[in-house]
Amino acid sequence: MPMAGGKENGGAASKAGKVARPVGKKHPVLKQKSPAEFFSENKNIAGFDNPGKSLYTTVRELVENALDSAESIAELPEIEVTIEEIEKSRFHALIGLVDQDRVDEELYGDFETDKLKEKRLAREAKEQERLAKAGKKAKEGQRAGGKGKGDASFYRVTVKDNGKGMPHDDIPNMLGRVLSGTKYGLRQTRGKFGLGAKMALIWSKMSTGLPIDIRSAMKGHPFCTFCRLDIDIHKNLPNIHKHEKEPNPQRWRGAELQVVIEGNWTTYKSKIVNYMRQMAVITPYAEFVFRFISTTPDKNISIHFARRTDVMPAAPQEAKYHPSAVDLLLIKRLIAETSKQTLSQFLVAEFDTVKKPLAERLIGEMGPDFASKMAVRSLTDQQVARIHQLFRQAKFADPSGDCLSPAGEYNMRLGIMKDLHPDMVATYQGSTQVFEGHPFIVEAGLSLGGKDVKPGINVFRFANRIPLLFEAGGDVITRTASKRINWASYKINQTTDKIGVFVSIVSTKIPFKGTGKEYIGDDIPEIAAAVKQALQQCCLQLKSKIVRQQQARERQQRKRNLARYIPDVTRAVFEVLDTIADSKRRRTELPPGDAALLEKVVSEEVTEETLRQKLTQHVEQVDNEMALEYAAQTGKVETAPETIFLRALDSKRAFLPDLHSPVCVFRLLAGC
Repeated sequence: MPMAGGKENGGAASKAGKVARPVGKKHPVLKQKSPAEFFSENKNIAGFDNPGKSLYTTVRELVENALDSAESIAELPEIEVTIEEIEKSRFHALIGLVDQDRVDEELYGDFETDKLKEKRLAREAKEQERLAKAGKKAKEGQRAGGKGKGDASFYRVTVKDNGKGMPHDDIPNMLGRVLSGTKYGLRQTRGKFGLGAKMALIWSKMSTGLPIDIRSAMKGHPFCTFCRLDIDIHKNLPNIHKHEKEPNPQRWRGAELQVVIEGNWTTYKSKIVNYMRQMAVITPYAEFVFRFISTTPDKNISIHFARRTDVMPAAPQEAKYHPSAVDLLLIKRLIAETSKQTLSQFLVAEFDTVKKPLAERLIGEMGPDFASKMAVRSLTDQQVARIHQLFRQAKFADPSGDCLSPAGEYNMRLGIMKDLHPDMVATYQGSTQVFEGHPFIVEAGLSLGGKDVKPGINVFRFANRIPLLFEAGGDVITRTASKRINWASYKINQTTDKIGVFVSIVSTKIPFKGTGKEYIGDDIPEIAAAVKQALQQCCLQLKSKIVRQQQARERQQRKRNLARYIPDVTRAVFEVLDTIADSKRRRTELPPGDAALLEKVVSEEVTEETLRQKLTQHVEQVDNEMALEYAAQTGKVETAPETIFLRALDSKRAFLPDLHSPVCVFRLLAGC
């Protein structure tokens, strides 16, 4: 029986083994993906959803890298952006492909039978007739001259700057290795993932297979680097085609990146141009030259966004982590990377708002297993968990926000005035506030009137000094402007007035929503309240200007009304005086003063013209008295605006720190 039982159990085990491990099937093999491979398969995360969006995102990433490069050395940015359309035959020559005539037309997706073609032409003719009746033009790029199924458009994007350049030996890793860079500390930064030109290079490899060309030169180097490379997607390594030093006789400094990608200019033209325009608003100290070169010359575009000021915001500084914003993994990483030896030194050196007295109090609260002078690298996982728990429960001062770099009221006001030419503008910069341990500043601008502004509320959103153009509906700025501001109470009509709403949020962590990172959610009360307060402050400024303007108009209207009746009143009064003056008996019965006036009428010393002049002077005097009374009540004296021209001082001179005001910046010479 035992043997039989064993046999049965063995048979069952054998059958079970056959079920668990079927014949001919292998265990699944574990695979790894490199960061480059991950982003190539999930390119929508970085804003490369389709060819049109990819063209826009490529321009955006390269422009923001160029701005960062120039600002890092306190150089006023000069950036040239060129998008060149490439003909199909020229693109084939670039990739070494010979044009092939079609042999089997029915094989292609754009093939039409005669019957289908006849229907399409009839449908298009009907549509053209409908548009003609409505006074509209047919959309560019429709079927009659459009592309067939499977056709694509290709563009060469070139961005050149005057920044610090890139070291010769570092260029391959800086541009050919995803998730490697120098911007991964806690700092206010442009961009989303630190991908920059790397994602454009991945898109280029996916859509065209062509490498990226880089020219770079640094200050003091007698040479210019030329590098041509692409990226090994699976290994996340640069594939270098050419890397050499070239002469640089002009001593040019900066970088020039050139990449050929698939794109769609027709559908994303307005977004790209609008991006450049808004970038010029938020960075008026930069000079942008934008060109689009088409295969059809009459479609070429050239726009020059001139520099409006030479006052640059201070560069953002790297900040320490706030204790309330760290997690277990981050604490362990900081412990592994710190140069400090003791726990007390570690807490003071690595965390914001933690000074030595507070560090001692925190260590005392952690328990008997902790000491100020204990080696920080000797902490166990349980001790690190205790530190994390205390950080979540303890009360810490808010971060100061000194690490942030807002555009400033002066720059925002100047950018709005120069680009929109509004009738009125108001700006406001809020104080530093905090969410989840991260400092943030909200600055806002509000304009009324201006060119190229539609009636109603026009919202312009910025995050860390870059424009946000997509997914505006769910953004906290859009919702606050459209739903939480009572415009009528500030004497602004949100339907008919041309309202420009400009809001910029800067922070060490922008709480973007969605994979596209294109809007800031409306679920953080601190940010929503700060945005509302900033807009309300701008509204209050505009309200006082609108009230003064209305009062001035009323005075002008009243003055015009009085002046309009002066001739009739003068004529009537003079006729009465003249009639009385003709009667000597009546003159003798009047008081001496009135009789003297009548004598002047008789002698023609007082005429109708004299009365008209006196009445006009009286109206002017009353108007001035009312203006002075208003100024005395409000403490504001209205004067005629004067145009002031400021000449830029020699950049070689030494200056004291700038004194900023919402409307101007004072720059004082040092050593005078």
